[in-house]
Amino acid sequence: MAHGTTDTRGTAASGPEAAAPRTEPGAGTRTGQSRRTDAAPRVPLRHRLRRDRVLLLMVLPALLLLLVFNYVPLIGNVVAFQDYDPYLADNAFQAISQSPWVGFEHFRHMADDRLFWQAVRNTLAIFLIQLTLFFPVPILLALFLHSFVRPRVRAVAQAILYLPHFFSWVLVITVFQQMFGGAGLVAQVLRDHGHEGFDLMTDPGFFKFLITFELIWKDAGWGVIVFLAALSAISSDLYEAAAMDGAGRWRRMWHIQLPALRPVLALLLVLQVGNALTVGFEQILLQRTAVGPTASEVLDTYVWNVGLDNGNFSYAAAVGIVKGIFGLVLVLAANKVAHLMGEQGVYKR
Repeated sequence: MAHGTTDTRGTAASGPEAAAPRTEPGAGTRTGQSRRTDAAPRVPLRHRLRRDRVLLLMVLPALLLLLVFNYVPLIGNVVAFQDYDPYLADNAFQAISQSPWVGFEHFRHMADDRLFWQAVRNTLAIFLIQLTLFFPVPILLALFLHSFVRPRVRAVAQAILYLPHFFSWVLVITVFQQMFGGAGLVAQVLRDHGHEGFDLMTDPGFFKFLITFELIWKDAGWGVIVFLAALSAISSDLYEAAAMDGAGRWRRMWHIQLPALRPVLALLLVLQVGNALTVGFEQILLQRTAVGPTASEVLDTYVWNVGLDNGNFSYAAAVGIVKGIFGLVLVLAANKVAHLMGEQGVYKR
């Protein structure tokens, strides 16, 4: 018995564990990091520019367009702190230089403006309705097409759903007018059967839901393509393993497909929250006169009316700055929530 114990200890002592030197827990990590650093030295910037010069030249036109049309116009936000008058000079730069400074006067006026806060309430209400009704529709359609529809039928259905995305808002609103207007198809059928007709296109109480349904019909197909692409990247081995364990179609959807959509969901949700104050300028402007400004006035149409119709460019610029700052805060907050959920979001931590 004692001899067996001695042999066991001797075997253990002669194994690889005894031969390996004992190190502290952090020493191996530091050693591994130093080895990786030695194996892959950092390439100097000038070498990387020379190596990737062809790719940089290909990206340069897009960067120039982004700079000219997105960042250079930001200089014009200086008029939010002026009493800007475009008729003081022959060009905009001279008019900006000659306009008197008023500081934060326009922002103080914004805080007391009842119409501004009404536009804010309408904007947030439309955003919440669209987030609740529109956002789940592409997910459900993608799951249905991927799980219950054959590939050939799926391709045809995907093309049909994506087609309205290329329609202009004028055409979309015309289609809804012909279907749900006072002289539309649905109202005519109801009148033919003895019921009183209706006109959803001029109902202020239904307006927020109307523009949401228009958005679903127009842009749900684009979301379906995004989610179908994420579902197609799932390995077939997961489905086979789940089927061998006895998981049915609904369980595979819940435990395989939905977790695979989480990164895409987190990214699109962050982008959707970032656009919370941009709820469809052209779509709402085309239908504003039918329901009145009380139900349809949002921040974008408010800036349009104040800035272009009334010529108050400085106040409109101040509203645009507030909208941009609030949108940035929403993006950062939503991205933080995505990080807490374990997802990357728009950028890494």
